Amino acid sequence: MSMIVSFYAWGTLRQVKTAIEFAGVQLAYGRTVVLDDVDLVLPAATLTTLIGPNGSGKSTLLSAIAGLLRPTSGRITVDGVVPDRHHPRASYVLQTTTSDALLPLTVAETVRMGRYPNVGLFRRMSTADRDAVDDAMGRMDITNLAGRQLRELSGGQRQRALVAQGLVQEAPVLLLDEPVTGLDILSQQLISRAMDAEVAAGRTVVVSTHDLADAARGDTTVLLSGRVVAAGPPAEVLTPDNLRSTYGHQLVTIDSGQALLDDSHHHDHVEGDGADQAAQAVQRP
Repeated sequence: MSMIVSFYAWGTLRQVKTAIEFAGVQLAYGRTVVLDDVDLVLPAATLTTLIGPNGSGKSTLLSAIAGLLRPTSGRITVDGVVPDRHHPRASYVLQTTTSDALLPLTVAETVRMGRYPNVGLFRRMSTADRDAVDDAMGRMDITNLAGRQLRELSGGQRQRALVAQGLVQEAPVLLLDEPVTGLDILSQQLISRAMDAEVAAGRTVVVSTHDLADAARGDTTVLLSGRVVAAGPPAEVLTPDNLRSTYGHQLVTIDSGQALLDDSHHHDHVEGDGADQAAQAVQRP
């Protein structure tokens, strides 16, 4: 059963349901430990943002929540249940890659695959299933692309199709791995809007990012660097001291009190108007 805990948020003490809990967790690939000694409680029906440098453990943490990676020690629960890849409690949307473009699938087929856990691979979809697919495609503005092959799409359009596949699962937890990195402005806006709508509908969203401004949008922010450096309200987590200990020379503090993160190597393939956003900033709390 999911526990109820008290969170101090926006100056008020309120009781909220716990969606995800890590207790003394270590995560590793073989003998390589990626995250160690993780104690973390993420509240339900909120947006949690994960931020940290490459190799800090963001994707590893998401994989563990999805049940794709078992901890080498400690315990993870999602809605009070240990996550299992065969009976997932979360839908997991990976960042689009060039290999996605090679899949011989149409946009509609890609999105419909998100309903397979509900209906099975060989059963016919119900009216509710078809409505869910239509709704997800509409939210991502890809209805007119339904018959197009993934390889015919831009990176932003492909990512929107994958996000729609995640939305259509209607899982209590939605996980997104850098969903807007390098995308055009329209795709960024649609995906951000969808995340907010999922939270408003009572679902829990956990998203990884390299962008300080995106991280600051979370109700809870988790700063990672092989461990949990800090977790809590963004203003308390994204401080110059915390960021400096995590990013080192990549962080520059200027006279205005802003912490600037020089993360240009993550923007080499940015589409459209995002190309000039290599320097990310967050106000000093």
